[in-house]
Amino acid sequence: MSAEQRTSPAPQDPPVPDEQERRAAERLFAERLPLAERYVAHLASSGIVRGLIGPREVPRLWSRHVLNCAVVEELIAADARVADVGSGAGLPGLCLALARPDLRITLIEPLERRVQWLDEVVADLGLRNVRVLRARAEQAKDEVGEVDVVTARAVSALVGLVDITLPLLRGTGELLALKGRSAAEEVAKAQKKLDRLGARSTEIVPAGGGLLEEPTTVVRVRL
Repeated sequence: MSAEQRTSPAPQDPPVPDEQERRAAERLFAERLPLAERYVAHLASSGIVRGLIGPREVPRLWSRHVLNCAVVEELIAADARVADVGSGAGLPGLCLALARPDLRITLIEPLERRVQWLDEVVADLGLRNVRVLRARAEQAKDEVGEVDVVTARAVSALVGLVDITLPLLRGTGELLALKGRSAAEEVAKAQKKLDRLGARSTEIVPAGGGLLEEPTTVVRVRL
């Protein structure tokens, strides 16, 4: 047994959503809820073993990760073309694809091992509205094509994030950056750069009110 095998965390059973999480999941995923449950199972098993999710996150996979990301779908127009930057474990890109089969989503991820995992999960779930692109966001503009919305979660502070995401929009569309309590501070620090890059408006909006105990905080930048 290799040292890597000895130190790899063990796969875990997927968490069972509580009553509130179940109601939210049923509302968001509807007939695709079984696919969302399979995705959570992937996160808890191979996602843990291959280092995409920390073992301590398993009890919070529904609340903190999957539902937290899926509620952002309410901010996206029908049939939109979405580029998810730094997809990692598919957060938020795969959650949005499960909640909104009308969306056409490109998952952009530079690390090969993460891309391999995403390819496997997308194939297993049969998500025809998703493609996986191995690339750095700043190099992906030509391969991604026309995009209406760019999403990002836990990639970098907004002041750096706008440099690699806004060019994908080609001058029109919007960035939806999932943020936490530092959202207002990040917007203030990035404001001059946002103005220079052609932002028409920047606002902090909640997503998932009435569904989640704590709504998701999203920084919405429109070009």
